[in-house]
Amino acid sequence: MRYIAGASVVLDTSPSLLFHCRIRRRKLGAAGRRLVMTSVNSRSQPRESEDGIISVEEWRRWGPVSPFPAAVKQIVNDLRVLECKLDSPIEFGGNGGKLQGPFGAYEDKKHRATYEALDDPEKKFRFFSARQVACRLLGSRGYLCQKCWLAMEDCMCSYIKPCGLWKQIRFWLYMHPRDFLRQNNTGKLLWQIFGVQSATLCVFGIAEDEEIMWNEFKRAGKSQVRCLYPNQNSEVTFSVKDTFGCSASENPGSSSMTDEDKTLHFILLDGTWNNSAAMLKRLKDHAKSVWGDEDLPCISLAAGASAMHKLRPQPSWDRTCTAAAAIGLLSELSLLPQLSSYELDKQADAVEEGLVILLDSLTGRRLRMGRSITRKGRNTISIC
Repeated sequence: MRYIAGASVVLDTSPSLLFHCRIRRRKLGAAGRRLVMTSVNSRSQPRESEDGIISVEEWRRWGPVSPFPAAVKQIVNDLRVLECKLDSPIEFGGNGGKLQGPFGAYEDKKHRATYEALDDPEKKFRFFSARQVACRLLGSRGYLCQKCWLAMEDCMCSYIKPCGLWKQIRFWLYMHPRDFLRQNNTGKLLWQIFGVQSATLCVFGIAEDEEIMWNEFKRAGKSQVRCLYPNQNSEVTFSVKDTFGCSASENPGSSSMTDEDKTLHFILLDGTWNNSAAMLKRLKDHAKSVWGDEDLPCISLAAGASAMHKLRPQPSWDRTCTAAAAIGLLSELSLLPQLSSYELDKQADAVEEGLVILLDSLTGRRLRMGRSITRKGRNTISIC
């Protein structure tokens, strides 16, 4: 189901208006011409398109496998029209997704009015997600590398070594929109290393992404879907050994990972710990609508400190970053006798190496900018 969201509720986005906007831009002199969607952090970088259009190819270069979301596209168009109406350039600051200056102040009022006018909670949620993604996309163009999400001068892509993931495992990075394109996000390492078909990005609240993910889950069946979450109080949370360590004859409820016709799907929640509760609830609600049962099986890992703990401390030792959770899962699976021949430990090592490379890149940037390389622990610390 698609919802048309954005400032279009109050703005005219007709082709004629967009045409006149383009004509007016052409009439500006070479010295006074503004590039649409300029970024505070990337003014020296060339734009792929002067009119701010984002293609499907560009969208997918950031990591998704879905078509360019309709709601995100609508918001991008609305921002372009608003820029023409105000005759004020769009500027971004901070992490690349926060609108700045007079345009930002005006647009903020517009988007709040649009949000409040939506009477359905689902529409509000999808509008929030689409706007977050749209602003981050536009604010990061020409500034961040599209593969590693780091600033161009800190790109680490040449150091990352691709590695094949065992074909019966597929990771799903269920990412909160506020963590989309964050430089210190670790979930991006998984598709950098394993490829987008083995580690697939799904942005929380983006209809096209969630549809692709759930279509795969429906085909696989509930028994082949697991969510990694340290939910110790849940009756459907098990350790790796409890879930896969017993044979089907010893434990009829356990999943088999040695059936060549089946792929096991692991969901990794990629966002802050505060946001992860809402993300898990949405997964459970959808599971109930699909399978009639909201108890989505979860796995709790015996995870310890990851390399990223040096830069981003976690609230407790059972909580770690997304890449480290994948490392822990692969490491624990490699210890199972029936899976010992699939080199899961080497695949875990590949992610660990990538995590160290990311940490070195982030640390080097902070030192170069004269910033501290340690942070105090907070309740809102990110698990991405």
